[in-house]
Amino acid sequence: MGVSIAGRSFLKLLDFSSDEIRYLIGLSADFKRLKRSGVPHRWLEGKNIVLLFEKTSTRTRCSFEVGGMDLGMGVTYLDPGSSQMGMKESIEDTARVLGRIYDGIEYRGFDQAIVEELAEKAGVPVWNGLTTQFHPTQMIADMLTVRERFGKFEGMKLTFFGDARNNVANSLMVVCAKLGMHFCACGPKENMPSEELVSTCRSIAAKTGGSVTLTDSVSEGAQNANVVYTDIWVSMGEPEELWEERIRLLSPYQVNAAVMEQAAEDAIFMHCLPSFHDTKTTIGTSIAQKYGICEMEVTDEVFESSRSVVFDEAENRMHSIKAIMYATLK
Repeated sequence: MGVSIAGRSFLKLLDFSSDEIRYLIGLSADFKRLKRSGVPHRWLEGKNIVLLFEKTSTRTRCSFEVGGMDLGMGVTYLDPGSSQMGMKESIEDTARVLGRIYDGIEYRGFDQAIVEELAEKAGVPVWNGLTTQFHPTQMIADMLTVRERFGKFEGMKLTFFGDARNNVANSLMVVCAKLGMHFCACGPKENMPSEELVSTCRSIAAKTGGSVTLTDSVSEGAQNANVVYTDIWVSMGEPEELWEERIRLLSPYQVNAAVMEQAAEDAIFMHCLPSFHDTKTTIGTSIAQKYGICEMEVTDEVFESSRSVVFDEAENRMHSIKAIMYATLK
């Protein structure tokens, strides 16, 4: 019997089996072929979705909007100033209203509890576009990118460098465990994932042939890594005052040529973006003026190298989000 996740919400990958995750990755690849071949696929014509953004975004918003329109759906975008959610109207009431109007709801914002409550009350599929704890749509795109480059997941080593307690690192640990990959979190000891999540992922990995390693040794993290992954040092919504502390704490874990030299010969570099690899942004310029550094979590040399697949990864957000919407709404 084939895999089906129709009618379900997509909140975190812990809710999905390995087979279901592989199904979404394969469906993403199918949608990518259709898109690139110019084959129309308006398979959800007549449906409507709403995008609730309490945190701004480039890739997530564009992926949901273009993906929704490619599938023939109507798309409504609500930014923080366009909705009463959490201010004049409770999350529960907002969910019940939107669930009567729309066929699916995307939420990008803060605590995981918010998207969980939306899903519980809305009566329609809800998709997590990013919360403080998890970023599941990014993972389907990331794993599609890995499959495109290597053709497999089992036995591959993926190392995340930096603040390994953030939503991207949490989600990478989960998806690697589900797919039989070897996940390594490489960063300061005080910036590791929660013990509870690590324990859960190690239990999953024990069944899939994967593993979970936590280390503060750059050489251990980089050694034979097939995928080298990092993220910005201060996440969206965190105070600017954290920059000085994070630069001091995380600079030893910058992804640079020395790190890539220790990785596997065919290793790739991944980043969910945006990235501070130069001073061509307002924040990048400000950091350079205040702290005297022109590159942060990754050097420009690595970011622009032939081993970098960050823009393949960014494109794959659209194809994977399209797959998630279609699979849950069809």
